Amino acid sequence: MSATVSPPSTLGPVRRTYATSETFPPVARAYTQVSQVVKELGLLQRAPVFYAVVGAALALAFGGCVAGFILLGDSWFQLLIAAALGIVFTQVAFLAHEAAHRQILGSGPANDRLARVLAAGAVGISYSWWDSKHSRHHANPNRVGKDPDIEVDTISFLEEDAAQARGIRRMITRRQGWLFFPLLTLEGLNLHVLGIRHLLSREPVRGRGIELGLIAARIALVLVPVFLLLPLGMAFAFMGVQLAVFGVYMGASFAPNHKGMPVIAEGARLDFFTKQVRTSRNIRGGWWATWLMGGLNYQVEHHLFPSMARPHLSRARTVVREFCETHGVPYTETSLLRSYAIVIDYLNRVGLAARDPFDCPMVGQYRRA
Repeated sequence: MSATVSPPSTLGPVRRTYATSETFPPVARAYTQVSQVVKELGLLQRAPVFYAVVGAALALAFGGCVAGFILLGDSWFQLLIAAALGIVFTQVAFLAHEAAHRQILGSGPANDRLARVLAAGAVGISYSWWDSKHSRHHANPNRVGKDPDIEVDTISFLEEDAAQARGIRRMITRRQGWLFFPLLTLEGLNLHVLGIRHLLSREPVRGRGIELGLIAARIALVLVPVFLLLPLGMAFAFMGVQLAVFGVYMGASFAPNHKGMPVIAEGARLDFFTKQVRTSRNIRGGWWATWLMGGLNYQVEHHLFPSMARPHLSRARTVVREFCETHGVPYTETSLLRSYAIVIDYLNRVGLAARDPFDCPMVGQYRRA
């Protein structure tokens, strides 16, 4: 990781790192200045050819999976097709994410329609549920009480949440860093369940009927053939592998972006530029990281310019990084493997709050004496 920022996981045991207005002084007119340069360079323009190529490539990949599924028949090699489908669906989810951010098509409504079809119809996740959650995250990344991505689920991202864990969740929280990636094998199923629960809830949901119809069509086109053409045990294994690969791939792509970065205190007042840059982490790697993570490797630039098309993010990185160096704003960038180590360490440190304060070998020895 670059030496400009030290995430909470490197700052000593059980220490909460909250950003306050005193911690991060505002940078006057920072966002306006950077935006002007980015606009003059043409980096806010759409990239229709790029997305047409990506869409065609994913369509061919999906067609290849279907052909392989038919040709293999009753064979355990079908699990390779299941894994490939998990990868393809994750790449489609990246496109849905970009459409939701108005990166692909020329108008907002057109992007919304595309995002809904890709998310609900192709991936099987409720677009309305995800869009609401993700919009709140972008507005207040890593802010306590505002960012849904740091709210407690199975994993606790804040020490106070870890301390309140009980039962099985407490057992998981104590070792949650080491369990994080194994738990991601269930994240694919979790995303589907949360989306359907949202669509079936009593709260107002925009596009509820359309999304339920798209998800039903996806079930008919994906699940039904699997259970009709494969033996029951193999069919369950097929879906298990597909969901596990999808969940791990999604989680491994989104987790490095903010986990282990500074957490903003609930009442802190920060300017937009500081808030977005200081809570985001980029992943080095260039073109291969961009393809692997769907552009999420340029998380700093994505948070500053959410509607910027994927091909322009690398050039925007140069502009933003130079501005940060000039104005003394820490800009965090690290390798993918190092980011995973940071996330695991951070989650383990947070998980310490769920442990018995007397749970150590020396105390145990005195208890037995």
